[in-house]
Amino acid sequence: MHNRLNQKIGILGGGQLGKMLCQAGSKLGLDITILEKDHSFPAYQVCSSYVCGDITSYDDVMRFGEKMDVITIEIENVNIDALADLEKAGKKIYPPTDALRVIKDKGKQKMFYEGNGFPTSEFELLHGKDELIQLVMNHKLDYPFVQKSRTDGYDGKGVHIVRKNEDLETLLEGPCLVETMVDISKEIAVIVARNPSGEMMTFPSVEMHFHPTANLVEFLFCPSSLTPDEESKVTELAKKLAQKLNVVGLLAVEMFVDKNGEILINEVAPRPHNSGHHTIEACVTSQYEMHLRAILDLPLGSTALIRPAVMVNLLGEEGFTGETLYKGIEDCLKLGGVYPHLYGKKETKPFRKMGHVTIVEKSLDDAIVKAKFVQNHLKVISSNGA
Repeated sequence: MHNRLNQKIGILGGGQLGKMLCQAGSKLGLDITILEKDHSFPAYQVCSSYVCGDITSYDDVMRFGEKMDVITIEIENVNIDALADLEKAGKKIYPPTDALRVIKDKGKQKMFYEGNGFPTSEFELLHGKDELIQLVMNHKLDYPFVQKSRTDGYDGKGVHIVRKNEDLETLLEGPCLVETMVDISKEIAVIVARNPSGEMMTFPSVEMHFHPTANLVEFLFCPSSLTPDEESKVTELAKKLAQKLNVVGLLAVEMFVDKNGEILINEVAPRPHNSGHHTIEACVTSQYEMHLRAILDLPLGSTALIRPAVMVNLLGEEGFTGETLYKGIEDCLKLGGVYPHLYGKKETKPFRKMGHVTIVEKSLDDAIVKAKFVQNHLKVISSNGA
């Protein structure tokens, strides 16, 4: 066990997820090194070691990985060929590259679900927007539908909801998939942790509410409003998917519950996830510590919910681009049970993820009241407008 803690851990990516992984790792005295392009990224503020390099470059990832024992990611847009060669050379790569190749491409994800009997919405893979427009013109595709870029989508980017002809003017470029619009009752996420020994734990499901235009999670709450039977179903589905993908570390599984009560898998992420930020204050073990335990093949911790929680994403306000300023934070800090996490990004842009706030309370209703106060009062602006 002692040797496992002494392993050199490399993380590809230095964003807020990398930052919070480093914070969790410091409690266990872990040796964590970040690979990122420059020092402006959030993880640089807290990591014990930092290497400047491009996570999409084969050479940079190879040079970095050769000095590590265990390599993991905080974003899917990494050089998988380098990771595959490091894997062949005996390095521990988590998630394994086979799983990462499937998950990185939303088209391959959907084909994986369909091919392995996992419930998901109907879809079609397309070469580009011209093919999509042709389907609409030939009445082979009806409104409303969702267009998704097959790769490189994150934080609401790479997703386009099409409800009318005018929406065709802003279609996404490049290979994509189209999905029929699900008549959604609830949007749920379940995070599974799995270590190389096969031990698995799931966090209690969370319910997500999305920003109407940015397509980003505006806030989420835990516990969700699922019935015990539904909770059991989403948990088992997430565990089966983690096993089938052979994921090591975390797998965040986003699902829809439609108006008929049917559960459909939307998409997954093989890393810490926005839907698990609240676990830092609200659960016995945070998702970040759990991911590190899993990739080191340590015993997984308890995922029990200590207190009901609401998580609010802090997005850059519309009309503001420039040096980051936080307006109204003093009013929020006066409230009990309010925990801001400011990512330390120097520049704000409209809808850029700049931080999150977790609110914990004795009851979910009380937490929601405080969360709405935070949403209304804490704003990310800049000294100059857009």
